[in-house]
Amino acid sequence: QVQVAESGGGWLQAGGSLRLACKVSGSILSDNKLGWYRQAPGKQRELVAQITSEDTTNYADAVRGRFTIPKDNAKSTVYLHMASLKPEDTAVYLCHADVPLPPVGRKRYWGQGTQVTVSS
Repeated sequence: QVQVAESGGGWLQAGGSLRLACKVSGSILSDNKLGWYRQAPGKQRELVAQITSEDTTNYADAVRGRFTIPKDNAKSTVYLHMASLKPEDTAVYLCHADVPLPPVGRKRYWGQGTQVTVSS
């Protein structure tokens, strides 16, 4: 049913910019709460950015001011725009879509992740 697929990861040097994309299929994107997490080896998965169905955004302190989470409802795609990248940003980035499931609330779907590697 619902499919979540990330793309756009890669390797780049510190200070560069990168855009990740997350295509959500099987659901109306504007109905979903969407977000990005990341996980580096040996570290816990952490929130990067989220955007609600009401377009409220939430960013981790570590990325606020550098990352944004725009979305294109027509393309069923949410993005993560990353700028001024640092080696500390190196991680697998995972997209999630929280799909309405009334009356329970929402069901979360995860993508497989895309690797971002930032060298010094």
